[in-house]
Amino acid sequence: MGTLLAPPPLHPCTSFLNSPETTPKSCAASFLRQGKTKIGYLALCRSLADGNKNNGGVRSMQDGSSIIEGGKKAEGDSKVIDSKDKLATDREEVAEVIGGEGKVLTRVTHSIVFVTAEAAPYSKTGGLGDVCGSLPTALAARGHRVMVVSPRYLHGGPSDKKFAGASEVGSPTKIYCFGGEQEVGFFHEFRAGVDWIVITSPFPAFRYSWTTLHTTVLEIHMEIYLVLLVIIRHDFRFTLLCHAACEAPLVLPLGGFTYGEKCLFVVNDWHAGLVPVLLAAKYRPYGVYKDSRSILVIHNLAHQGVEPAASYNNLGLPLEWYGAVEWVFPTWARTHALDTGKAVNVLKGAIVTADRILTVSQGYAWEITTAEGGYGLDELLSSRKSVLNGITNGVDAAEWNPSLDEHIPSNYSIHDLSGKVECKIALQKELGLPIRPDCPLIGFIGRLDYQKGIDIILSATPELMEEDIQFVMLGSGERQYEDWMRVTEAHYRDKYRGWVGFNVPISHRITAGCDILLMPSRFEPCGLNQLYAMRYGTVPVVHGTGGLRDTVENFNPYARESLGEGTGYVFIFSTDVWEFFSYALKIAIQTYREHKSSWEGLMKRGMERDCTWDKAAIKYEQVFEWAFIDPPYVI
Repeated sequence: MGTLLAPPPLHPCTSFLNSPETTPKSCAASFLRQGKTKIGYLALCRSLADGNKNNGGVRSMQDGSSIIEGGKKAEGDSKVIDSKDKLATDREEVAEVIGGEGKVLTRVTHSIVFVTAEAAPYSKTGGLGDVCGSLPTALAARGHRVMVVSPRYLHGGPSDKKFAGASEVGSPTKIYCFGGEQEVGFFHEFRAGVDWIVITSPFPAFRYSWTTLHTTVLEIHMEIYLVLLVIIRHDFRFTLLCHAACEAPLVLPLGGFTYGEKCLFVVNDWHAGLVPVLLAAKYRPYGVYKDSRSILVIHNLAHQGVEPAASYNNLGLPLEWYGAVEWVFPTWARTHALDTGKAVNVLKGAIVTADRILTVSQGYAWEITTAEGGYGLDELLSSRKSVLNGITNGVDAAEWNPSLDEHIPSNYSIHDLSGKVECKIALQKELGLPIRPDCPLIGFIGRLDYQKGIDIILSATPELMEEDIQFVMLGSGERQYEDWMRVTEAHYRDKYRGWVGFNVPISHRITAGCDILLMPSRFEPCGLNQLYAMRYGTVPVVHGTGGLRDTVENFNPYARESLGEGTGYVFIFSTDVWEFFSYALKIAIQTYREHKSSWEGLMKRGMERDCTWDKAAIKYEQVFEWAFIDPPYVI
């Protein structure tokens, strides 16, 4: 890592804009000519008006509106709603969501700002969307004030209706990155006790998905498409996201109050990794966010936001902060002999500057400090072990509940498992498999790629098909594995079904109808499917890595005076990994056939596990308290 130099004593305006041509006077004048547009510069500089002595007052702006600090009420904005009654109503809504009485369930409450690339139900491509759609709600239910900031993705189709409940709030904010001023707008929806903020920009690269732009522009003109092809980059979208997320608590009067400066930023993966760097480089040196803290949550270290070194100029950071994100590719990863390997790594910058670091399981927190699991960042993460912890993800108990699930044909519970057999029969019928309630039905749900261990399943399938079993797979990914699923189905019509793609209702029915769920992932930061499976009495067979090792207890039939213990089957990798996988699966099949009471014990112990988000939220609160014990990151 390069040396971090102390920033020169620049005027906050020129430092914030990182533009040597702009003088403080002309900067302020040009910004105020924007009328009612709230400017990032004003949000930054307002704390300097009285020497940082009055944190918590209202600063009057020349456009007649007002900005609020420290959670105070905005009187000058006509759109602001008096929040005394609204806050009480909001607390009642939160209580209604969890069936409580509106009581604060935590000792200390915080103003929490989640920053994420996706949050269900507004956007979701994987587990990140699930986590950032559920954890904020759980924290709000415990009494915290919670905001979630994510991009407003538009696809030009029916899926855009999910933003129908969000209305524009505040005025557009101007920020400086990518060589100039960029404008971002904010849309807000209050739902389940959480302020959901989606941000947008006039730039097509921000507003639309890659597929939408590809189709639309190609129809207009090929040359325009080629130009936009260079512009449509994730780093633009997520750089704007991070800048906007830093401004949102200062300028948005949600329910009549801004979140103010004493915020706790929870930034998720590299997409939001610029937030801790911005706090340290562009806010705290000038007295803004000096009481805030940032927590980096690593969901998957394999994705780090690495870009060419020249892209540093796009990030809107002072030049002297290059060392925080400096990255050099190893020799083997360079493209040619003259390639110096110089790059910027956004996730590295977040690891350097975040006040605390979390992963989505305790096992993964250890793995990322090893050379095998650190993806080049293991030494840096090891140096920050004192602030590194792991908290296992939770499950949305409302969505994944076999006694209430609307996607399955028959509901059941730990006290009455008869509905699970009916779900199995219905699944066999739906997939066109022979209806055999006593035949072990094995399932796989996930991405078809090397990380998920799909090649291990491929190697074990010929031997597995010799067993008297049925096997169903749901997923999409690499073409070779999708084609293999189709060929396997054609060859084993009475035993195998492969569903290429993803479908939420069918994923619920597979989880409920199968007896065994396979997860031979090579690495798995947390994993959610094994948690869903156990809630539905489906026994997981997993590789002992990351969150899988933390959440699935290996079956021991001789424990507790032969009553048994454990919730699944855990195997380890070796040279002949598929043999260990096959052996664990065969033991599971044998237990299902020959030891019904032991199998029922496995099912019920899995269903008894408390893996709800409320349990995870309590552990997050402990980390929040630790974050405020230590001073924030400064150079």
